[in-house]
Amino acid sequence: MVITKFFKIKTEGYTDIIDITKMINSKITESGVERGIVNISCPGSTAGITSIEFESGAVEDLKDALEKIAPMNENYKHNERWHDGNGYAHVRSALMKPFFSAPIIDGRIILGTWQQVIFIDFDNKPRTREIIVQIVGE
Repeated sequence: MVITKFFKIKTEGYTDIIDITKMINSKITESGVERGIVNISCPGSTAGITSIEFESGAVEDLKDALEKIAPMNENYKHNERWHDGNGYAHVRSALMKPFFSAPIIDGRIILGTWQQVIFIDFDNKPRTREIIVQIVGE
């Protein structure tokens, strides 16, 4: 069985990091699937979905690392072509990926004790993002 669910979140942009674990588990519960796999994705090229221990230190460390890897104020060819100033967001999204998959057991996403699924909006403005939760299982 394949079930597709959706939810929207409002973001602040600029590497806004949001814990979406509860929303994902809610969609899994709605689906009735007890075991399988869940894929979480966000259409677009300026966002990322991954996992982390969602606590302020780890979140700030991730933001700092991303700023070192793809700094906001660097010169990007994308900005030269489109003049939208979000070249860094496209690079960060390509590196982080806008999707994440995990197993479902007993009707819940399986994560480590301190692990949560996070959504990261890299764009340079606030947005409303649609998240797709696709559940495959029984």
